[in-house]
Amino acid sequence: MSRPDLPIEALPAWTLLNDITFHDVKVAETEESGYGLVSERNLSTQEETFDVPTLITVPHSLVLNVECVEEYAKEDRNFRQLLDAAGHQSTRGDILLFLLVQTALASRSSQPAAGVSNPWTEYLKFLPAIIPVPTLWTEDELHLLRGTSLEAAVGAKLSALEAEFDAVRESSSGIPCWNEMLWVENTVSLGDWILLDALYRSRCLELPRSGESMVPCIDMVNHSASPTAYYDENSKDEVVLSMRPGTNIFKGQEVTISYGDTKSPAEMLFSYGFIDPGSTAQSLVLPLEPFPDDPLAKAKLVAFGEPPKIHMSRSKDGTTVDWKSPFAYLMCVNEEDGLEFRVLQETDGSRQLRVFWQDQDVTTRTTDFGPLIQSHQLSAILRLRVATVIQQRLQDQLDRLTFSHIPDVQPLAAGYGNSSPREACIEASLLLREVERGILETGIQSLEKQVSAVDPSLELMADENVVAYLGSMETAESDLANQEASNEEDEDDFS
Repeated sequence: MSRPDLPIEALPAWTLLNDITFHDVKVAETEESGYGLVSERNLSTQEETFDVPTLITVPHSLVLNVECVEEYAKEDRNFRQLLDAAGHQSTRGDILLFLLVQTALASRSSQPAAGVSNPWTEYLKFLPAIIPVPTLWTEDELHLLRGTSLEAAVGAKLSALEAEFDAVRESSSGIPCWNEMLWVENTVSLGDWILLDALYRSRCLELPRSGESMVPCIDMVNHSASPTAYYDENSKDEVVLSMRPGTNIFKGQEVTISYGDTKSPAEMLFSYGFIDPGSTAQSLVLPLEPFPDDPLAKAKLVAFGEPPKIHMSRSKDGTTVDWKSPFAYLMCVNEEDGLEFRVLQETDGSRQLRVFWQDQDVTTRTTDFGPLIQSHQLSAILRLRVATVIQQRLQDQLDRLTFSHIPDVQPLAAGYGNSSPREACIEASLLLREVERGILETGIQSLEKQVSAVDPSLELMADENVVAYLGSMETAESDLANQEASNEEDEDDFS
């Protein structure tokens, strides 16, 4: 879909028409981040003050969230049909439907078959058509993510977006006005849906009362690890951008906010298309698969109820890594340890999977198997299994990250601050690889220490049950080897 663009110089006229007020700031080109918010004079606030200057005020009626989508559906009965047919799945999905319609309206020069223009129809023309998030990267650029935690995540996201788009097209094709508006003339495509998702993820704010929302103009404020402003909602439900207490902003200096300081580098890159080492958490999330030969694997996944993951977090000094993986504990226990699954028949004829641990019903505690195994007589052995599984998963990821072939990607010539979006992709992917390699290496070293008894007073291998268990395993393996050797001799004699 060819969406017309509006120059940023036209934004003041749009804001004036829609009652958005700017105080001593303007949207302008910045040195490093494309468009951003810039101060028009020197501004200053005291450290302890309740009277902080307001920089931008946006009316509640312009805030794009679920409430706004519902109000729009009341104004446009055709959109109500589309929303009822293809929406009501999630906040994000309903907002994307709204944006899809507004983008289609913005791209048409003739009278549309459906849809009613509103302020967002024009505002979308100010937003960038190139966003450096991985879902919009080229195939060669995606190869740069091989071995990182984003490799599978981006692939899964693209598949999900394609499925969503197909569902929207199938649901709306039966509505004549939308079939003509969107599909007969091929007004929109999968690429449009992916772009709108990228706009939503990179610009969505979490407001205290309105929840997940897109807010025009405030969504043009860039991120900094040392922000000078923050957003909030006032008593009139307007969204306001205010200066942080104790800050100074000089004339011509960019005004910034924080996009969050608890997100991992992968999450920052996935949502915003960049990594800020100064504000990202040293963390990593990896998927975890059950043992392929575990007969209880499917039951464990169903009972656990969410995708199994490993959460890694490295200390600020980079010397230690903490990990959490509730599923790993459930993954490493079996029937001989006291795990049991039962399918119970309800009075209404339905059936329910129940989980028992040492004859106690723990169906509602499947994410608590770490604490549950503490009272087991072989608790140390079970924890050793888990530590070994985590260690091997980290090693597999590190090997893939280390030995993956990285293509030589040539940046495309497209302006984005001082560098092109393509250059930003390359720089961000290389930084992601560096950070995740460090977390994996430190995590493996920590687990090696835990498993190999560097400190006998603390480590799993020093536990008497573990020593006895490993001794019995060695004896069993020796007996098996002797038996196999004896069988081979018998076979030779028989021949």
